[in-house]
Amino acid sequence: MVNRRTLLGTAGALGATTLGACASVEVHVRKGQGPAEPPRMPFSVPAVTIPVAGTDLHYPVRRIYCIGRNYAAHAREMGSDPTREPPFFFQKPTDAIQFVAPGTVADHPYPTLTKNYHYEVELVAALHKGGRDIPVARALDHVYAYALGLDMTRRDLQRGMGDQKKPWEIGKSFDRSAPIGPLHRVGQVGHYSKGNIWLKVNGQTKQNADLSQMIWNVAEQISRLSEAFELFPGDIIYSGTPENVGPVVKGDRIDCHIDGLPGLSIRIT
Repeated sequence: MVNRRTLLGTAGALGATTLGACASVEVHVRKGQGPAEPPRMPFSVPAVTIPVAGTDLHYPVRRIYCIGRNYAAHAREMGSDPTREPPFFFQKPTDAIQFVAPGTVADHPYPTLTKNYHYEVELVAALHKGGRDIPVARALDHVYAYALGLDMTRRDLQRGMGDQKKPWEIGKSFDRSAPIGPLHRVGQVGHYSKGNIWLKVNGQTKQNADLSQMIWNVAEQISRLSEAFELFPGDIIYSGTPENVGPVVKGDRIDCHIDGLPGLSIRIT
């Protein structure tokens, strides 16, 4: 179940300095008067948050960025030439987040419209500072924490839309398509330039690689993203998956691992 709070509740839990400026609140003040009343809204929209390991903090998610084909062997299995392709990115909505607590096996519903549902295990970086045109040398200063995540994909819909030269958002950007474990702060785990990353289905290893095999490392991803978008605190980046992605069906169990992070497990229901 996703941990959700109202935006004001989240900001209060985090405090003014914990994550930097997690949200910018514009206050209109009339001359000689106090702050104006906040705008009235017809309904409230809960914020999506991720627990921060070892604390009572919850990290508010602003945007979810994902990099495609960031391991050479995976790029080849998807029909691309990694020696010539620049990095490309896509986004998921914040309600794609499905938080999975360590030591549990979370139920993950098989989504509608697909008959070819794929797993992709990934390292996730969470930012606490933003900016534009961030130099690679300073990019890791923007990372607050890391997590283990899954980019679940309706592969048949993704490929079908690609064949029609239409956006393939429907294959990637749907409810609970981004399972994720708790965030672990950089001060606890350091930065990830290497380490084993693997995924098993029903105990059988499917994906097995090293983070050092990423074509574009985390710092380079942040730098390139900031050329196209102004980044902000609350942005998270799914950093790509190794080769041997494949399908799962109802009843299958997925177990994921990255060295230095707790495992993540889901069961397809």
